[in-house]
Amino acid sequence: MTWLPRSRTARRRLFVLGAAAPILVLAAGLVLYGLRGSISYFYTPAQALAAHVQPGRGIQLGGLVERGTVEKRGDGEVDFVVADRFAKSDVVYRGELPDLFREGQGVVATGAYDRGGVFIATQVLAKHDEKYMPREVAQALKAQGEWRGDGQAAAYDRAGTSQKGS
Repeated sequence: MTWLPRSRTARRRLFVLGAAAPILVLAAGLVLYGLRGSISYFYTPAQALAAHVQPGRGIQLGGLVERGTVEKRGDGEVDFVVADRFAKSDVVYRGELPDLFREGQGVVATGAYDRGGVFIATQVLAKHDEKYMPREVAQALKAQGEWRGDGQAAAYDRAGTSQKGS
């Protein structure tokens, strides 16, 4: 007894499938291998800390610019802190900031952490109007209870729970 089908067309289909499957698997593997360096993951500061992001690995860091932390230097470098409810990340950016960049607003910075734990940004994106925030930032802030959908700061008691009406 043979494992091949009796029908000639069924044997032909099985042969074509057997020849095409390894080629498709190889093609998918090559595509994934080629794209591995261009995938950029989105993290909030707490998520980046928990994931132990490797220095030099390109990511997107999103959160709120902490008030009182923006420091502009004469050489065009800007230092600021991106924070969520649980963690903060120091960010260094050299270049022109978006016009709507300001303290207390949501940003997404593209770049990588250095060995000292400072995020070196190559691009900074700020929200473009009063109602817009990047979807990833909004979802992450909502999950952590930091969401300020009405533009007001979230108020927390000492236990870290959100107070309604603030």
